[in-house]
Parts: sequence; C-alpha cells; structure tokens
Amino acid sequence: MDLTQNLSTLGLELPSASYLLGSVLFGLLGYAAFRFGRKQGRTALIWGGLVLMLYPYVVSGTWQLWLMGVVLCAVMFAADKWLVGR
Repeated sequence: MDLTQNLSTLGLELPSASYLLGSVLFGLLGYAAFRFGRKQGRTALIWGGLVLMLYPYVVSGTWQLWLMGVVLCAVMFAADKWLVGR
C-alpha cells in the first residue's frame, strides 16, 4: 500500500501544489506587511499582515484561499492608503 492510500484511509489528504504555493505566497506577503507595519507604525499593515499569515489555517479550498488572499491584500492596501491619507 502506498503512502497516499494510507493517509486517505486515515481521512487525511495532501493539499495540491497550487494550495501550497498560495499558502507560502500569502504567508510571506503577510510577514512582510507585518514587519513593515511594525517599523512604520501602521496598524492596517500590522493587522492585515497577521490575518494574511493566519487565514490559510482556516481555509481548506484552493480557490477560496486564492480569492480570500487577493481580497485581503486589496483591503489591506486600501485601508493603509486611507489611514495614511488622513
């Protein structure tokens, strides 16, 4: 019996390559936003970065991961521009 069959009998499935790529990409973007936000004192980037780093643990679908990642990045960018412009 092969490893994937053993895992599937336990109810576990390995994520797809695009899911792993999205998790790493949005995690790195979140980390960069968090670090930059801490240095500059921008709360929108701090909280947005934290959310970007942690949301892949909650989302299980690949298309949901990518959609939420793009939306969260856009919201974080817009909130930062709006707060800095005040």
